[in-house]
Amino acid sequence: MEALSLSPFHLDVLKEIGNIGAGNAATALAKLIDKKVDMNVPQVRIMGFSEISDVLGGAETPVVGVLLGIHGDISGYTLFLLQESAAHILVNLLMGKDPYDKFEYNDMSISALKEVGNILTGSYLSSLSNLTGLSIMSGVPGIAIDMAGAILSVPAIDFAATTDVVLYIETEFIEGDESVIGGFFLVPDSASYTKLLKTLGAMC
Repeated sequence: MEALSLSPFHLDVLKEIGNIGAGNAATALAKLIDKKVDMNVPQVRIMGFSEISDVLGGAETPVVGVLLGIHGDISGYTLFLLQESAAHILVNLLMGKDPYDKFEYNDMSISALKEVGNILTGSYLSSLSNLTGLSIMSGVPGIAIDMAGAILSVPAIDFAATTDVVLYIETEFIEGDESVIGGFFLVPDSASYTKLLKTLGAMC
């Protein structure tokens, strides 16, 4: 199914998944940093794969991406992406530092980013599983720090021939005066996308 063929009802169903998943992700993040985390209403969009770079600021935008394969009743990929500046703030908060302290990539910060991406992605997938009743499991997270276009080339190679549908959930997490915008992307294969909509009652 092409992304642009979705009806308003389809979009409402998928936006509800985004709202619940983002709320769960904010709760998980608050537990991680042991601070109150608020959340702005997430933006939820269905887009083509080729559009992802644009919402991140362009293919050459430096980003941190946590990529997980998903399997079970559906298959595909999930991506949790942060612009590098947001990733630095998030890790510093996680480590109890000032958000704008000096940041460097080392084993500890890489591990922290991977764990944050894994936990937040798990929050979205758990919401999706609870709403659909489908068994949705994620693989081992992999992390990449590169330009957006380079990171996106991995799932693009695998799924370009079978799907052009991406569920995009942009959520702004707020802690005090600081905010971090994270992008969650669900990239199901075409059969899984149809199964999701049928399970949610959005297709006959």
